[in-house]
Amino acid sequence: MAKSARSKTIEYVEPIGARVLVRKDEPKRTTKGGIALPDQAEIPTITGRIVAISTQIENDDDFPLRQYDKILFHPKEAIPVDFETDNQLFVIPVEDVVAVFRRDKAPPPPKED
Repeated sequence: MAKSARSKTIEYVEPIGARVLVRKDEPKRTTKGGIALPDQAEIPTITGRIVAISTQIENDDDFPLRQYDKILFHPKEAIPVDFETDNQLFVIPVEDVVAVFRRDKAPPPPKED
């Protein structure tokens, strides 16, 4: 008995080219002061965690991105991945990543003489 293609589940999404796979953070429903916001007044979120990095970006020293980095991204070119029921995964072009949140500044690379 042949199984249909629909019965197969996707276990991993690998971005291709200069892209990263991001799990978008949940939208904020309260202000910093603790005031609860109605659903239609959500503060839009453009932050998330990198789930996967394309091989091209992983091998490029110009982009200091690592898996699980928290990033700030421009959402215009974000492509939703219909992989989960809550649709929090997006493929983002690396040029739309505008900042990486770090706890401490990474030391500069050693200079070659």
